[in-house]
Amino acid sequence: MQSQLGLAHFWSQGDLVTHTTAAILALLSLASWSVIISKLLSTWRASRSQDRALTGFWHANSLPEALEGLRKDDPSGIFSGLALTGAHAAQSHQQNATRGIGAGVNASEFITRSMRSHIVNTQARNERGLTLLASVGSTAPFIGLFGTVWGIYHALVGLSGATQVVLDKVAGPVGEALIMTAAGLFVAIPAVLAYNAFTRANRLVSVQLDGFAHDLHAYLTTGARVGSNPNLVELGAVRASRQA
Repeated sequence: MQSQLGLAHFWSQGDLVTHTTAAILALLSLASWSVIISKLLSTWRASRSQDRALTGFWHANSLPEALEGLRKDDPSGIFSGLALTGAHAAQSHQQNATRGIGAGVNASEFITRSMRSHIVNTQARNERGLTLLASVGSTAPFIGLFGTVWGIYHALVGLSGATQVVLDKVAGPVGEALIMTAAGLFVAIPAVLAYNAFTRANRLVSVQLDGFAHDLHAYLTTGARVGSNPNLVELGAVRASRQA
C-alpha cells in the first residue's frame, strides 16, 4: 500500500481538473521565476555601476563629457536617460523660447516637466512584472487549495462504493491530495518574497533618481559648469556619498 502512494500515484489517479490545476501552478511558477531572474539581473547590473556613474558625472569637466561618461557607466539607462532628457530639454527651450506653445514657459518649469515625465516612465518600467508576482503570490495558495479539495473529493468518490473503509485507505488519498496545497505554497512564497524585495529596490532607486534630478535641475537652470563650480562639484560628491 505504501509503495503505491506518492506524487506519481496521485497524478495517475487524478482527473482532468487535477491535471489542469497542476498545469496552472506549473505555468505560474515558470512565469514568476522568469520575472524574478530577469529583474535580479537588471537590478544587479544597475546597482553595480550606479555609484561610479554618478560620481563620474559630477566630476566631469563639461556637460557633454559628463553625459557621455554617464551613458557608458550606466547600462540600465536609468540615470543617463534622465540626464539626456534634462540636457535636451534645456537645449530645446533655449532654441524655441520665443515661439511655439512653450514660449510662455520659463526654462526651470520646462526642464522640470521633461524630467518628471522621464522619471514617471522610468518608475513604470521598473515596476514591470511586479503585478504578476503579486498576482501569483496571492492566488497560487488558493489554486493549490482548490486542487486539494478536489483531490479529496475525487478520493472519497472512489471509496464510496467500498463496503468497508479503513483509515489507511482514506489517509493515503487525502495525504496525496495535500500535495496540491504544498505546490501552491511552493509557487507563492518565492513570488511574495521577490515582490517585497523588488518593491524596496525600486523605492530606493526612485529616491536616488529624485535626488539626482534635483541636483541636475539646479545645474541646468543655473548655467554653471560642473568643472568650474566647486559648490556644484561638492554637491554632486555629497549625493554620491549618500547613495554609497
